Amino acid sequence: MVVAGVLINTAPGKTKEVLDGIRKIDGVSYAYAVFGRYDIVATSKDMADLSDVASMVVNEICKLDGVTKTETLIVADI
Repeated sequence: MVVAGVLINTAPGKTKEVLDGIRKIDGVSYAYAVFGRYDIVATSKDMADLSDVASMVVNEICKLDGVTKTETLIVADI
């Protein structure tokens, strides 16, 4: 199983709209607006493999109107 954190930047004034959209994505465990370098932090549910995480980020999160940049962090099982 794969769990990921996704750090998201949004266009000015779009954070709430993007956050609402991210929370509706099936593979998202939680999403919160944050202060700092990023506007939103989201965590995936346990995904079957890395391609499921990639699909969620590329095909769903990045396509939301207002998303300007993402950075995906894969949980390391160490």
